[in-house]
Amino acid sequence: MLRIDVFPTHQQNGIKFRRGRALPFGSTIVPEGINFSVFSRYATSCDLVLFNKKEKEPFAIIPFPKEFRIGNVFAMTVFDLDFEDIEYGYRVDGPYDPAEGHLYNKERILMDPYAKAAGGREIWGIEPDWNNPFQHRSRIFFDDFEWEGEKPLELEMEDLIIYELHVRSYTKHQTSKVKHPGTYAAIIEKIPYLKELGINCIELLPIYEFDEFENSKISKENGEKLMNYWGYSTVGFFAPKAGYAATGKFGMEVDELKNLIKELHKNGIEIILDVVFNHTAEGNEDGPYISFKGHDNKTYYLLTPEGHYYNFSGCGNTLNCNNPIVRNMILDCLRYWASEYHIDGFRFDLASILSRDQEGAPMANPPLLETLAFDPILGKCKLIAEAWDAGGLYQVGSFPSWGRWAEWNGKFRDDIRKFLKGDKRAVKKVIERIQGSPDLYGWENRGTTASINFITCHDGFTMMDLVSYNEKHNIANGEDNCDGTDDNESWNCGWEGPTDDPDINFLRKKQIKNAIILLLVSRGIPMILSGDEFGNTQFGNNNAYCQDNEISWLNWDLVKENNDLFSYFKNIIAFRKAYPVLRVTRFDSYHTDAGYPEISWHGTKAWNFNYDSLSYTVGVMFFGSAEKYGTEDDEFIYMAMNSHWKTHGFELPVLPGEKSWYVAVNTDMPSGEDFWPQGKEQKLKNQKKILVGSRSVIVLISKKNNN
Repeated sequence: MLRIDVFPTHQQNGIKFRRGRALPFGSTIVPEGINFSVFSRYATSCDLVLFNKKEKEPFAIIPFPKEFRIGNVFAMTVFDLDFEDIEYGYRVDGPYDPAEGHLYNKERILMDPYAKAAGGREIWGIEPDWNNPFQHRSRIFFDDFEWEGEKPLELEMEDLIIYELHVRSYTKHQTSKVKHPGTYAAIIEKIPYLKELGINCIELLPIYEFDEFENSKISKENGEKLMNYWGYSTVGFFAPKAGYAATGKFGMEVDELKNLIKELHKNGIEIILDVVFNHTAEGNEDGPYISFKGHDNKTYYLLTPEGHYYNFSGCGNTLNCNNPIVRNMILDCLRYWASEYHIDGFRFDLASILSRDQEGAPMANPPLLETLAFDPILGKCKLIAEAWDAGGLYQVGSFPSWGRWAEWNGKFRDDIRKFLKGDKRAVKKVIERIQGSPDLYGWENRGTTASINFITCHDGFTMMDLVSYNEKHNIANGEDNCDGTDDNESWNCGWEGPTDDPDINFLRKKQIKNAIILLLVSRGIPMILSGDEFGNTQFGNNNAYCQDNEISWLNWDLVKENNDLFSYFKNIIAFRKAYPVLRVTRFDSYHTDAGYPEISWHGTKAWNFNYDSLSYTVGVMFFGSAEKYGTEDDEFIYMAMNSHWKTHGFELPVLPGEKSWYVAVNTDMPSGEDFWPQGKEQKLKNQKKILVGSRSVIVLISKKNNN
């Protein structure tokens, strides 16, 4: 029996079509045809514009008959189209009244807001035809990837070791020695490296379709083209960046990305996407028409009473996230990536914008954030907020969570940096950060896993640059060194930039080792910037958003050159994984019945820390009972931290009679003696006191004397 919906009711120039289905939005392959559905509240008419791939002129323009409009949705099924060989867009007509927020222009061809793939930037960096008025073209993709039984991993938050990376930067340098540098496929070749390092979760900078040529220009400093390199300027929320795919020129970017995800999951590695729902690539009043502006400007963007764009993103416009239509689009988008791509979680850029109402004011219970927290399809996805925006709303520690949202803990970054460089008043804050920031997350049962701990990320200095530069060096960005933050809390160890001085270089590596042990021992979820583990540098540039060159690309020769750092990172990650007491999720678990608190603070005298002091020294002891954590024996970990430029003696807490202290980490020692692997730790000769060198950290563990 034939279905009635495969029979056309209309025809134009040999193209057959009929009334379509309003849901789902976007283009959907249906029996014998393709269903097109698009929303516009204030439009008076809409045309479907069809192209053969890469052809400048359309082969058909089909107006939606009035009866094909259902509410504010235009829906049409077109028959006998080869979905693999067409591109499409819309022409939408309606009022042009900027003061009322309407910018309709029927001469513009618009990309589908729900396009699952996009043409126009298939090969990274290939200059487009700027005379083509339709730069970003909607494409149709049939979701038929063979997952072979794979599914999201659903690792526990407290067990994550997050590794932030940029798809292109990670393997673009010739030293990466991969087949297709700078692509999704190339990351697969680096999976053995990630596993050796101990990474079980990667966080990718934006991979939604964006335009690398947005605001591009030639640098006056070196003649190189400056690009929209990081991609924090979305063109299409449902479409993966084709220019990141080795197969993008063949239209296979969807399958290539899915294959990467499948291989990561097979190897026990989750994937989190950095998503940008705070603004789009359409900019302000002078920006281009790409999609949303022409479809329904008043619905998609936050507008002033005069019709101008609110700019809480710092990028020209602000998405109207808590408008019900936009809220549903964001939800549809995340559900699509979670279900069709098996994504494990999302990090939301400038997420405080998602908490603003339609006039831009912060809300106590933002409906979008609540919806995402309780959505059934996203129920196992990690939700991570960058809990601030460019409009001055800073919500670290107060971001609405419903027990689901974690936050990039910017205060962890700042407080640990201050302690490392020897600020006097840093110790009290460091105590909070190492505990998992109970001052920020010790409310509403949030727990330590609300805190994504990091010291470096894509935005700012790398770890090596943090200990090599006092000032930013962003001249290459072409903005007279005015871009990027001046608030780096960095210290160059006595010399600005590279040096051959062995003492300075030893101190720099020691400071990096201090940083990573504090990061990995702290409760909360650690995040490492890719390349930090082998001393990657951006040559002092703390805002490399536009640099598609060796400033941003990771130099893999440094793995060998700084193998001591790589080995140290690898061992400290393994150390964290070995001790469950370092991964406690609750703040109310500090007290035990075994005679020792689960976490305790010490000065240079055991059990005697002055919280009002301006000391540069502090000790912390973790106690993990065998009964609670299922270990063979009770475990003690003691960490002595000295950020002073002088050596200090630390009196050690006394262990139960059958146990002794053994050295696991001493950052003041040369490579090979800075870390002792499990089972090879060195017993202290003096069990009562230990000397901690200047700007050093020592970690001790307990062992039975007969071990």
